[in-house]
Amino acid sequence: MSKAELTNGSSPIKRKRRTRGAMTDLRSALVEIVREGAPMTVRQIYYQAVTKGLIDKTEQQYKAIGRLLVLMRRDGTIDYQDIADNTRWMRKPTSYGSIEDALAQTARIYRRQVWADLECRVEVWLEKEALAGVLVDVTAKWDVPLMVTRGYPSLSYLHSAGEAIRASGLETFIYYFGDHDPSGVDIARHVAESLAEFAGDVSVTFTPVAIRKEQIRIFNLPTRPTKSSDSRARDWEGGSVEVDALHPDVLRSLANDVIEYHIPEGHMDTLLAAEASERQALRMFGKRMLEEGLGQ
Repeated sequence: MSKAELTNGSSPIKRKRRTRGAMTDLRSALVEIVREGAPMTVRQIYYQAVTKGLIDKTEQQYKAIGRLLVLMRRDGTIDYQDIADNTRWMRKPTSYGSIEDALAQTARIYRRQVWADLECRVEVWLEKEALAGVLVDVTAKWDVPLMVTRGYPSLSYLHSAGEAIRASGLETFIYYFGDHDPSGVDIARHVAESLAEFAGDVSVTFTPVAIRKEQIRIFNLPTRPTKSSDSRARDWEGGSVEVDALHPDVLRSLANDVIEYHIPEGHMDTLLAAEASERQALRMFGKRMLEEGLGQ
C-alpha cells in the first residue's frame, strides 16, 4: 500500500499483536528451547520455535524473535552465554600478572595432543561462522580443528589447510556441516576438491554430515524456497534447508560421533591419566622454582 493510499482515507494494514498471555507463553517456550539446547544461535532458536509451531516461518517472525531474545537477556530471563555468537571476538595477546600466575595457568591448561600417537587426523568444517560457538566445545574436547568457510572460502585459506594436511603426512578425514541448498552443496564440492588438490599425495576423505536429504525427513526440518537468483538453482529439486534448522544437540552429537569413531578404545583413558600426572608435575616444578627464588 502506498503512502498516498494511507493518507486518503484507506485503512492501513494492521499487524496482529500477541496478547499478554500469548507473549508470556512464548517467552516460557523460548526459555525451554534454550535450556535444552544452549549454547544456541538466535537463528537456531528461531528454527526450533518454527518446528514446535510457536511462530510462522517468516523473516518478520525471525526479527521478532531476535528482538524478544534481546529483552530476555537484558531482564535476566536468559543468560547471555546461552546465546552463541562466534562472529565477533577480541584479539589480545596472552599476558599474566606475575610468574606465579603464568606457572599456575600453564599447569591448569596443559593438555596432551590427542592425535599424536594415532595414524590419522580429523577436521570438522563448518559453512557458517555463527555456529562455531555451538560445535567448538565438541571439537575442543577431542583436540580437533574447527574450520569455518564463511560461505565460499578463499583460495589462500584452502591452500593453507591443504598444506597443513600435506605436512602432517597422515590420512585426513574431513567432516562438513553446511546448508542443503545449491550453494551449500557446491561449497562442499569445492572444498573437497581443493583440499584433495593441495594435500598432494596425502589421502583426504571428505564427508558431508549435515544437512543431508534424509535428515530433512527424519527431523521434519522446515524448508525455505530456493533462491531463484542462485545461478546453481536451475536443476535443484525441492526446497532448501539451513544447517541452523537442525537442533544444536543433534549437531553436537553428530560431530562427536564422527570424531569418536576414529579414537581407539581406551586411548582417552590412558591419555587423561598421563595428562593429570604431568599437570601435577608442572605444579610441583613451578612451586620448586618459586621456593628457590627463580621467580624473583
